[in-house]
Amino acid sequence: MKVLVTGAAGQLGLSLKESCPAAHQMHGVDIDVLDITDREAVFAAVAALQPQVIINAAAHTAVDRAETDAARAQAINADGARHLAEAAAAEGARIIQISTDFVFDGRNSLPYLPGDTPRPLSVYGSSKLAGEQAVLAAAGDSALVVRTAWVYSAHGSNFVKTMLRLFAEREEVRVVADQIGTPTHAASLARALWALLDHPQLAGIQHWTDAGVASWYDFAHAIHELGWVAKGGQPRRLLPISSEQYPTPAQRPAYSVLDKSALYERIGSARHWRHELKTLLG
Repeated sequence: MKVLVTGAAGQLGLSLKESCPAAHQMHGVDIDVLDITDREAVFAAVAALQPQVIINAAAHTAVDRAETDAARAQAINADGARHLAEAAAAEGARIIQISTDFVFDGRNSLPYLPGDTPRPLSVYGSSKLAGEQAVLAAAGDSALVVRTAWVYSAHGSNFVKTMLRLFAEREEVRVVADQIGTPTHAASLARALWALLDHPQLAGIQHWTDAGVASWYDFAHAIHELGWVAKGGQPRRLLPISSEQYPTPAQRPAYSVLDKSALYERIGSARHWRHELKTLLG
């Protein structure tokens, strides 16, 4: 199967490339090759390649920066997604749109189901929700939205790399403890997406993260244990703090755990996030 992957130089795009099954041909493009905000360019690229599936991993993911760059976030996360969905529909291709737990407001006390009402708190969350809606409207039953959360990998900038850098620079590190979600290894998400190609009838909205629940403090503690101390680093003092003690331009959901049970039943359960983290840190 011929698969077009946008955002190919990002964490997920690179993980998709590394794990691409032999049965598929992945054609990865990034903004230097295809600017998804350019509708004509998108239609031309899709018509020329004729993919059976498009996986849109391109996104404006700088959550705080989006608060002052809303137009750019909207152009990439919403308009770009719509362009890809329209082009996919025109060529009879399936589109898989990657979205986020940040479409929710975090006021739940139970994991969010795919059908729960989104109420984003930030420009980033709003733009990603607009992208979901645009893709579903444009591509209908050939569209699948996969929401995920807290993605990290060996590539790019992410929480794991930031923590390891801070442990190298500081003796004391403070981390927010009142935001709850699920860390997700990009490699795990990539494997799930490849598995979804075997389920062409699956459409609408689904959730995928690794298993388990954590606060950012829990996540940092595991990185400290498995990736810093285990490799000979001097132990650092980790202090849990509140969101109020670490204000950011974008408001983040206090609880954004996603219910993955429906997708786990279809393609198999993910491993616990600590297992995936240990796999990465080796």
